[in-house]
Amino acid sequence: MSLRYFNQTGWTAIFNGTDTEIGRMVRVEGWDQATGTALVVDPKRGALRAVTDYEDFSHLERADQVVAAVPGGGWRVHWKDEGPGGTPLTEQVLAWLITSQGRAMAITVDAQGRTWRSRLP
Repeated sequence: MSLRYFNQTGWTAIFNGTDTEIGRMVRVEGWDQATGTALVVDPKRGALRAVTDYEDFSHLERADQVVAAVPGGGWRVHWKDEGPGGTPLTEQVLAWLITSQGRAMAITVDAQGRTWRSRLP
């Protein structure tokens, strides 16, 4: 699982795309106090905008919320097909992210300690 599925509100807006814009997932940043409509950042306007203002808005999906981080404590994760060419890969766990749904997601580092990946085991 990618960190793009996490946000503070616990919701992601799904857009189908148009002739000029591809389909996309956008974090819900808040809610309109008058209408209760989900708000997302409109980068062109530089402001929050209601999802219903977009012609290609499809629906909202639940996103996980990170509620805690726990040190990796010597844990390792083993992936059957995440290595080069779909080979097995074992990585050291730097930390575990704990979600509001009670799931733990491993934050790992590669053998050189330079890059990190995040996945649900």
